[in-house]
Amino acid sequence: MIVCPFCGKENTEGSDLCDDCQQSLTDVGLAQELSETERGLVKDRISSLNPNEPLAVSPSATIAEVLRTMVEKRIGCVMVVENDQLEGIFTERDALNKINIDAAERADRPISSVMTSKPVTLQGRDKIAFALHHMNLGGFRHIPILEGDKLTGVISIRDILGYLTDRSNSEQ
Repeated sequence: MIVCPFCGKENTEGSDLCDDCQQSLTDVGLAQELSETERGLVKDRISSLNPNEPLAVSPSATIAEVLRTMVEKRIGCVMVVENDQLEGIFTERDALNKINIDAAERADRPISSVMTSKPVTLQGRDKIAFALHHMNLGGFRHIPILEGDKLTGVISIRDILGYLTDRSNSEQ
């Protein structure tokens, strides 16, 4: 956590602005002995990860259709979108936890019946450390990326691990 020097509010490490007073926290609380990788996490933006183009499905798409698409495309999640608005996310973890062995019985039900509604989203301008923090707190591996209200991408923990690996290798 980082304490705002202007109002004293505790904020998430890597936040650009104080949640309370909206003052800049860009250079507050950065330890002087950070490695290049650590500095990158708190300074680099999610957009630098080149978020993947999300696969969008309709809330009325059947569970069978969505599962088949995920397997064919070898992807871990789909975005559930209606009228250009993100309604939810369906992940491989949702498939395991919410459907599991009942897949055949539920095959014709809409994906909206098992999706995660109102998922946590971030903006491309948010910092990578912020995404990592949200993933850790929420226990999830995918985050939809918006620009304003428009869905523009999705990042996964693999994207962040790849970023960390690249940064660590360049330090050696």
